[in-house]
Amino acid sequence: MRQKIILICSECLSRNYTTTKRSHDSTVRLELKKFCPRCNRMTVHKESK
Repeated sequence: MRQKIILICSECLSRNYTTTKRSHDSTVRLELKKFCPRCNRMTVHKESK
């Protein structure tokens, strides 16, 4: 099964993206560099709780 997660911008804390990840590999939180429309630049987005 895949688990739905929400990605949050590390700078402005807006919830911009949703994605999925495998549930049995959930030991580490996902961090991706994505474009934030609110900051208007590329920032690190982290998985929310």
